[in-house]
Amino acid sequence: MSAIEAMLGSQSFFYGMEPDHLATLAHVASPVDYEPGDVIFREGGDADACYLILEGDVGLEMMVPGRGPHVIQTLHAGEILGWSWLFRPYRWVYDAQALTPTKAIRFDAPALRRAKLEDCAFGYELMQRFTEVLASRMQAARLQLLDLYGSHR
Repeated sequence: MSAIEAMLGSQSFFYGMEPDHLATLAHVASPVDYEPGDVIFREGGDADACYLILEGDVGLEMMVPGRGPHVIQTLHAGEILGWSWLFRPYRWVYDAQALTPTKAIRFDAPALRRAKLEDCAFGYELMQRFTEVLASRMQAARLQLLDLYGSHR
């Protein structure tokens, strides 16, 4: 097992994955660094990656008509950033920006899509884990919108 496979296996999101699945993930992974204010991706852009945040904080933002950008959730070390790579048309739903110096692992989305089609057990495992992320993000967006629009009645 490589060092990156061992590191991925120790992260809560990937904990308990089969060794061959961790090897697949490690094969398409690369380290990335961001400074505060760096845009990681923009809404509508090509969702060509997902990320495991190792250090730092990342803000997920959405444009609120008449009010500008609004942070709907802040992600921290150990959390996954990006689920739009899973669903056509593979476009980002939110903006993501580094709020602090951030270190992450970037996973190549086209390679992950191919791997999940070639190995159904790997694909099922990823879908289960990312579905939880998606549900959490949708709930956070819902609560932020209720707070934002509910406070002006």
